[in-house]
Amino acid sequence: MNPQASGVPAVIPKGLLLYTLVLGFASGLPLALSAGTLQAWLTVEGVDLTTLGWLTVLGIPYTYKFAWAPAIDRFQLGGKRGGRRRGWQVVLLLALAASTWALSLAEPMAPNGLVYISVVALMLVVFSASFDIVFDAWRAESLTPEQRGLGAAWSVIGYRIAMLVSGGLALMLADLYLGFAGAYQVMAILLLGLAVLAVFVPEPSETSPPKSLREAVVEPFKEFFSRKAAIAVLGCIVLYKLGDAFAGSLSTAFLIRGAGFSAAEVGAVNKGMGLLATLIGGLAGGLLIAKLGLWRSLLLFGFLQAITNLGFWWLAVQQPPSLLEMTLVILLENLAGGMGTAAFVALLMSLCDQRFTATQFALLSALASVGRVWVGPIAGHAATDYGWPSFFLGSFVAALPGLWLVWRLRVELRL
Repeated sequence: MNPQASGVPAVIPKGLLLYTLVLGFASGLPLALSAGTLQAWLTVEGVDLTTLGWLTVLGIPYTYKFAWAPAIDRFQLGGKRGGRRRGWQVVLLLALAASTWALSLAEPMAPNGLVYISVVALMLVVFSASFDIVFDAWRAESLTPEQRGLGAAWSVIGYRIAMLVSGGLALMLADLYLGFAGAYQVMAILLLGLAVLAVFVPEPSETSPPKSLREAVVEPFKEFFSRKAAIAVLGCIVLYKLGDAFAGSLSTAFLIRGAGFSAAEVGAVNKGMGLLATLIGGLAGGLLIAKLGLWRSLLLFGFLQAITNLGFWWLAVQQPPSLLEMTLVILLENLAGGMGTAAFVALLMSLCDQRFTATQFALLSALASVGRVWVGPIAGHAATDYGWPSFFLGSFVAALPGLWLVWRLRVELRL
């Protein structure tokens, strides 16, 4: 009997669930080390804002990781012992540990210090993006359709916790105890420990990899675009989280400048309680996906994402909103966002052909980021020209096309 069809939540073996959490943590840990934490270090060292702005382009490989994903689909490291996915995971975590340690040796204000930092940080980003490719492929291949929602939720929880460790905790270690060099060395040792754990990660069921690099490059695209309504499916991927991204792009600016809350209040509620609500929402979403099925969950969670955007509209028309009202809106919005993210990641997994999981997931996730990347400039003009209430009403409207496509494409989405 199909657990999803019977309404009985699927059970993920405890070991597999633990590895999903741990690998999600490993995926999220390097992100701040090449972004926010590095920026804080260079700011303390007195690096000018123009240089800091240019250093943000180091994150570009995360967007274009699909370019080298076919090589990861085609080749395996460590022979049969390493496996198609496990070998890459171990090697990339070792490379991440080495590059993080190398970054700890940097002297930002020394001659060519920033050149050294740029080169090593770029290596860190490339290794991190490559690990994301392998982890996404491993997760899609290891979890059954009934397990994907809960597995996605646990990996997102691990990812978010890791961002706190390499972000907030690393900054505290640097400021209070070890300095930035010492904090980066602690992170390097942590990555080394994760590499050891990755040795024991179970390899997914054997699949037939592409026979050549050319096949690994061409066939994933050929297979996907041979599907019925492939373009509409890609549109659904771009649009599903668009309303959420539209509202979230300026939510902090609105809460401070538009609603009149202090930075400390916004930080405590939006970044503290909001993060907790996201984690709870992700876990609840994973459990509900197993019970309701992915298609119903996508519709329900997408609707909740759209409705909770109206909470910001409600704050915008209050004169002025209270801290309690702001807290309620943030909690509901992050709960819905966490559930929507769990369903969306499960959707991306379901769309991948297991022969080309690394390439197709990398491509689909890159496409999903298009809305987040390009919505910012549009959002800024919309808020300036039409005001905050109209801006948040617009974010609600922006969520509707994605929901309509989910409704129309149930068969094409293979749900």
